[in-house]
Amino acid sequence: MPSKIFVNLPVKDLKKSMEFFKHLGFTFNEQFTDEKAACLVINDGSIYAMLLTEPFFQGFTKKAIADATKTTEVLIALDIESKQAVDDMVSKAIEAGGNTYMDPADHGWMYQHSFADLDGHQWELCYMDESALPNQ
Repeated sequence: MPSKIFVNLPVKDLKKSMEFFKHLGFTFNEQFTDEKAACLVINDGSIYAMLLTEPFFQGFTKKAIADATKTTEVLIALDIESKQAVDDMVSKAIEAGGNTYMDPADHGWMYQHSFADLDGHQWELCYMDESALPNQ
């Protein structure tokens, strides 16, 4: 079974994208970071996003690169440790130049909020309290 995930995302300006995610509190694995790509550490040891400059990203596919400001190909969903941490990260994303695209939603057992990064990639943040799941 797979032990790690590397989500590859095309970015227009790698330096600005790295600054954006650093503002949110993320780090980068310098071993896999250069002028064409940066390894964003989402969960050390298992979850990463590779931010690839658009020309470098294009080398991995024969298809056109989707413009994430106009179309949605993927929603990146992350489980966060608390409602406050969800809201804090969304606030930091806005401070760093991102924007929200959906209002927050509280379902009782799950709280969600979201932001779009500088390239329009959509990040869904949620806090789940599985002990509060309704009986099924």
